[in-house]
Formats: sequence, C-alpha cells, structure tokens
Amino acid sequence: MTSTTPGTLARRLRLRDAVVIGLGSMVGAGVFAAFAPAAAVAGSGLLVALVVAGVIAFCNATSSAQLAAQYPTSGGAYVSGRARLGPWAGFAAGWGFVIGKTASSAAMAITVAAYVAPAPWQKPVAIAAVLALTLVNTLGITRTAFLTRVLVAVALVALTVVVVIGLTHTGPTVDAPGTAPTPSGVLQAAGFLFFAFAGYARIATLGEEVIDPVRTIPRAITTALGIALVVYALVAIATLHALGPGGTAASDAPLRSVVATAGQPWAGVVVQVGAAAAALGALLAMIAGIGRTSLAMARNRDLPGWFAAVHPRTAVPARAEVTLGLVVCVLVAVTDLRGAIGFSSFGVLLYYFVANLAALTQERTDRRYPRLLAVGGAIGCVVLVAALPVPSIVGGVVVTVVGLAYRGVRIALASRTRA
Repeated sequence: MTSTTPGTLARRLRLRDAVVIGLGSMVGAGVFAAFAPAAAVAGSGLLVALVVAGVIAFCNATSSAQLAAQYPTSGGAYVSGRARLGPWAGFAAGWGFVIGKTASSAAMAITVAAYVAPAPWQKPVAIAAVLALTLVNTLGITRTAFLTRVLVAVALVALTVVVVIGLTHTGPTVDAPGTAPTPSGVLQAAGFLFFAFAGYARIATLGEEVIDPVRTIPRAITTALGIALVVYALVAIATLHALGPGGTAASDAPLRSVVATAGQPWAGVVVQVGAAAAALGALLAMIAGIGRTSLAMARNRDLPGWFAAVHPRTAVPARAEVTLGLVVCVLVAVTDLRGAIGFSSFGVLLYYFVANLAALTQERTDRRYPRLLAVGGAIGCVVLVAALPVPSIVGGVVVTVVGLAYRGVRIALASRTRA
C-alpha cells in the first residue's frame, strides 16, 4: 500500500513488521550491559527491579498503544499530547524525545564501534555505521523493517547462547557477596532497566506507516513488550545463576562473563557479534523514530518547516533523517557521549509522562485499558525521574527549558511578523 496524498507517509508496515521494529528498539546494547549497574545497586533484588521496570513499562505501553490507535500518525506522544493536553505539553514530549534520542544515537553508534573495531578506528567505524543506517532509512520503511528483522535475529541468537550457558554453568564469582537489596537500591536499578524497555515508543512514532493502525499498533506494542520482558527475565536469571549478584555487578560486560564460564572462545565471539547487531538495530530504529517525530513537529512549525518534506518515491521524511544522520556523525566525531547523556533518560520519562496524562483525558470509547494503568505509568515516570542522579535531572531540566524558550521565541517572532 502506498501513499496517495503528497506530504504523507505510506502505510506499508504489517503487524509482524511493527513488532520487529519494536523489538529492534528494545533489544539493544542495553541488555548486554544494563544488568551490571542494576546489580551493583540492587544486589539480589535484581529480579525484583526487573519486575518493577516491566510493570512501569507496561503501564506506559498501554497508554502509548491506545493513544496511537486514536492518533495513527507520525509523532507518537508529541501528536497525542498536543491534541489532548495542548501544544506546550506536546512540544515538551517531542523536544525531549528528539534531543535525548539524538544524543542516544551518537552513544549507540560509539557502542557499536566499541564492539567491532580497535580503539583508533572506533570513531570512523561509528560514523560509517550512522551513514549506512541513515541510507537504509531513506530507502523506505520496508527496508528499515527488513534490516531490523535480520539484526534482531542475530541478537536473539546471541542471547539464546547466553541463557543456555548461564543456566548450565557457574563461574568463580557465583558466591561473591553482592549489595544487600534495599528499596531505594531496587528502585534505582529499576530505573536502569526501564530504559531497556522504552523502544515500544518507536512503534507509536511510526503510526502513519502502519496498515490498519487501530488494530495493529496496540497489538504490536504489547506483543513486542511481552517478548522483550520474557527475554530479559531469562537473561537475568541465567546471569545471576552463572555469576551471582556480586559477580554480575563487578563485570564490565556481564553477558560476556556468563559465556566465559563455558570456556569456549566461540561463545564470546557470538556475544560480541550479537551485541553489535543489537546496538545497530536500536540505532536504526532510533533514526526512524526521531525522523518521524521531527516530521510531526515540523508540520506544526515546532521545528523548521523544511523538515516536513516527504520524499515522493520512498515516502519517508528524508530531509529530517539525513539531517539527523549528519548531526549524529558530528556528535560522534567531536565528543564521547557514552557517559554524558543522562538528560536523555530524563527526556524519555518526560515523553511517557505526557503520554500517560494524555491517555487519562481520553473518552471511554477510545480507552482500551483501565485508567489506573495510565495513573500508574505517570507516577512511575515521576518516581524514576526522582531516582536519577542529580546531574541527569539538572541536565534534563536545562534541555527542556531551552526547548520551551525556543518555542516561546519562535511564537513571539511569528506574532510580530503577522502584526
């Protein structure tokens, strides 16, 4: 099915494609590294933290799903927040998503290169990865879905190897004492783990390209989240069995440490390739999601209108995606964002907070889930923001204020021009 209206995207994604894109966004490099910092603060409470993160993610997912069904267009919570809560709330969600995920894209590109290239070549390899994935995205959403399917398959094979080895082997650290679990530690660990689930928003941002969106988007979001939760639970159980809480916390690459317990060099290579594929899949989906949110914001002049162009042949926001790819390449070249993107976490939680508030305002006929889930999602977002490190909160607030000031200045200049 192709687009028939100039300036709109084509509905080409079926249920399977949408599920795969959601999985590609969630099963990113985070699952290969997130368990170490989570275990460091939660200790043996790691599985409890995973459940907490999963519950909050489910609440947010249900809000995103029913909003995307009512507003099946590009932009996700930016569009639904703008429609339900007003333009300022929508802008806050969209701005947090675009700016935060752009920084995350640079960090993910650097992560890809760290897995596959020696140190002197990492930045050139990261830039090459961004350019290649940007090109794939500009060729059309079906190309994006196909490559995502391949990358997800490779990542899942690697995680299967981790689970099998982790459940059948133990390492010397399995009895090492870990951090004693505390409520605050479990909550902070849930914050680390939550962001491994956050990719289901990418399905909502692609709402304009999904066939039969009212039916497909809710099913795709909940299906992708359910699969990811099962995968993460199996990986967490296998990791704790093989390494123990203390060993998991002490490892720089816990899943690599898990397969090392088998003493088979090939297993380490599988994990390395799987981690690189997962990071590439997440980066591919992020470029697509940011491009669509930028398109939606440009349509309302919350970003320059130049970004609202849709390519007449491939039916993608090519200008937005190419510009994003170039910006990410510059960020990769001039800085290392792996340790400096705390405001990205803030932006993601702001995005979902707006989505939950918007879901609370939906009429009964448009709601697919109890309002209690939206309340739980909104509270969960606030709690996880409070659990973030102070520099992350400060950075997030600063970036949000800058965005709101930009919108205020733009509106003032437009009003003066009209006058």
